[in-house]
Amino acid sequence: MSRIMLAKVFTGRCVNGEAAVKCRAPCFVFICREYGTASEQDCDRAGAPRAADIAAKLRQEKEKPSKREVPVSAVQRRVSELKQFTQQLQSVHPNVFAKALFRSILYQDQNIIAINKPYGVPVYNTGGIRNSIAESLPILAKIINNTQRGSQLQLCYSLEKDTTGVLLLAQTEEASKRIQSLIKSHEMENKYMAVTAGIPVPSEGVIDIPIIEKEVTGPQHHFKMGLSPLYRPDEEGDGLTRVRAHRQAHNAVTQYRVVESSSGCSLVELQPVTGVKHQLRVHMALAMSSPILGDHKYAHWNKLAPQKLPEGVLRKLGLEQSKTRHLPLHLHVRQTILPGVRGHSDITVSCPLPKYFIATLKRLRISLPEKP
Repeated sequence: MSRIMLAKVFTGRCVNGEAAVKCRAPCFVFICREYGTASEQDCDRAGAPRAADIAAKLRQEKEKPSKREVPVSAVQRRVSELKQFTQQLQSVHPNVFAKALFRSILYQDQNIIAINKPYGVPVYNTGGIRNSIAESLPILAKIINNTQRGSQLQLCYSLEKDTTGVLLLAQTEEASKRIQSLIKSHEMENKYMAVTAGIPVPSEGVIDIPIIEKEVTGPQHHFKMGLSPLYRPDEEGDGLTRVRAHRQAHNAVTQYRVVESSSGCSLVELQPVTGVKHQLRVHMALAMSSPILGDHKYAHWNKLAPQKLPEGVLRKLGLEQSKTRHLPLHLHVRQTILPGVRGHSDITVSCPLPKYFIATLKRLRISLPEKP
């Protein structure tokens, strides 16, 4: 085939829109320029797409969000961030975890240290958990005391894994015994903040109902802490009759006060006088019919299922019922007060609310509490 004939063949392919992209190949451009038959400008005028245009279009389509993506609400994003933060704390090296606790110190003297316990972190080590408060204490003690040997920190009590806020650590054996003694004599005050699904009535009072661990039978066999009342209604229904206390029941007393309520939810200040397992959660859910938001264990008695919320509350939270399982427990130790000894004044440690807690209050249009 002659060079002129070859040029005609390439010219025909260049004009064809389907194969016009091939005109940008280096060898073809050379032939086009040599014979002056079909240049790039000719291709553009013919309406054929350029490779650069095609690449730009592909990039734009790739950057566009998929039509199948489900919109994520603000609450879901917050919960996702919270879960991610917890997972990060469980995946980091113990030294990094201890440094995070060091940065969360709220108060420190020669006897005690108060830290802001993060959400989702257990106080004591459990199965499948890499980092816990107890396991990190030796490392945290070295950081606080500039890696000096012989320094120690001791846990004086425990908080639930999903509870946040003030947690006291003792730097000496004497301080540990003193705090434990104050707890037993009910002299140490812990003030909690909680968001409840429901409005307690009356708005202020004392809940004095013993608590006992009970077995829940059914498809999901499990155990829960439940109420063990000392009184039951009369047969006439116009009074109460005292009944014999169960031997395994624990006395449980909780002071409560509704700070503000809106949208069917409440911001409640709770002050436990006693320290029974799950006391605040049981009293609010079973005694006051106002379970703490995110308390999936005590939202239902006879089953284990995510907390069911009214439609109005779901709309305020921007959440579907099928997603309520992601709601974190809204229970926070806002303030701890230790009575002074030997003429010293009381020690008061306050802790700011977590970000997810504040975001929930804003969505429910409940004012943030005043600083303690």
